[in-house]
Amino acid sequence: MSKRIVVNVGLLETRVAVQEGNLLTELYLERHRHRSIVGSVYKGTVTNVLPGMQAAFVDIGLVKDAFLYAGDYTANLAEVRSMLAAETGDEDADDLDPDEEPRREATGPIEEMLSRNQTVLVQVSKESLGTKGARITSFISLPGRYVVYMPQARHVGVSRRIRDDDERERERLRAVLRGLDLPPGGFILRTNAEGKGEAEFAQDVEFLGRLWKQIQTRYEQAAAPAVLHEEMDLTFRVVRDLFSPEVDEFVVDDRAAYDKCRGYVQALVPALADRVRLYTDRAPIFDAFGIEKDIEKALRRRVWLKSGGYIVIDHTEALVSIDVNTGKYVGKRDFEQTVLKINLEAANEVVRQIRLRDLGGIIIIDFIDMEAPEHREQVEKAVKRALGDDKARTNVLQISELGLVEMTRKRVRQDLRALLTQHCATCRGSGVVKSDETLAAEIFRAIQAKAAAEAPAGEGREIVARVHPDVAAYLEREGREALQRLEAGLEVKVTVQPAASQSQREDYEVRVR
Repeated sequence: MSKRIVVNVGLLETRVAVQEGNLLTELYLERHRHRSIVGSVYKGTVTNVLPGMQAAFVDIGLVKDAFLYAGDYTANLAEVRSMLAAETGDEDADDLDPDEEPRREATGPIEEMLSRNQTVLVQVSKESLGTKGARITSFISLPGRYVVYMPQARHVGVSRRIRDDDERERERLRAVLRGLDLPPGGFILRTNAEGKGEAEFAQDVEFLGRLWKQIQTRYEQAAAPAVLHEEMDLTFRVVRDLFSPEVDEFVVDDRAAYDKCRGYVQALVPALADRVRLYTDRAPIFDAFGIEKDIEKALRRRVWLKSGGYIVIDHTEALVSIDVNTGKYVGKRDFEQTVLKINLEAANEVVRQIRLRDLGGIIIIDFIDMEAPEHREQVEKAVKRALGDDKARTNVLQISELGLVEMTRKRVRQDLRALLTQHCATCRGSGVVKSDETLAAEIFRAIQAKAAAEAPAGEGREIVARVHPDVAAYLEREGREALQRLEAGLEVKVTVQPAASQSQREDYEVRVR
């Protein structure tokens, strides 16, 4: 299947789309005023230590303090240097993945390792999400084109995505890397390293070793909080991490960005330089490649399948639920085959939507119930196979008898919905608003309460209800008879005023005049 990377440079943001065939599978966005800080290295100051949570807050110069778990902290930079200098061997770690964040157990209580106002060397591992500050770690990981350098580690590993039945390629890669003059620390060979040799690895190793020394020097000289190393911009990260021989073309719609990308490619993968081209047509690039409509679909709750079935994606505080439905598809043979066909088609589309929307955390997929165990097994395998191309770390549990698949996916940045949308001012993020009938009944009760509490006795009493224009229109039509009965019962004049200033449907004001 053909693969394409499309770069759109706008006035406010840069967007990068990855297409497989003509389907959008991944979308990356970077606002020019708010660049991603994942991977950036800081010198920070501890502002608070929380023994009950075994975590600490660290000021790294952002609006919100960053969050550091005890298991993600190395007690002392000097101790790390001594440990690295003393190391003489390494360990294999064949199942490691450069994008994975290993679970680390704390070596002791955090209150014994950290104290307020202490300075620490940390790297951002997760963006600030919602009300939470960025998550940080003191286990530094510096990615290159072919290898990832981890100064505090001591193993040489190979990405689990490099698969070779007889292990020859994996062993060759390890042998080539170990044959180089390596700085103290650990390395993981990335997926891009497959088929490459000594020259490519040596260039990466030299660059990353030099970068680590610069970070250490800056740490000793800078006053906290300070940025010691900023991760490169989106276009560089795309060339470094995504541009591979499997990509047929790399299309950029801006001359300056094109020149920059060409420079990155010439430095990192010169053999692929002829696949980078400048888009010069007048039509917007994302419209020309059908990407814009796919982005719009990715913001919808319901996604239709080619067969006529559909999936529904709902976000909650705790998890993302994805429901599979038969929709318009009625099948051609028996019911079980109809269900299997829909579920298999949905498995691929569900994974595409997970990658495209960059969904993270706990994800529950509710497939249509299947009686046959072999059918459930086929669907489970289809999900895992589709996730094989996902760069984010995932963990998929066995499908249940009810057709439920529980999985987790590493969350690093905001998902697409959070990035591109904001809470609706009318529904306040709930997705629903009170109906006209409900609001009318609520306003009538408020009028009754106001009349009982404040309206003076005698003639000339009037209560004014200032309501949203839509609600006012309802009260003038369907609610007119009830309004008249209310006036008669309370012996007051009730005036309904449409208030353009009431921008929220559910806001209203009742007062005595």
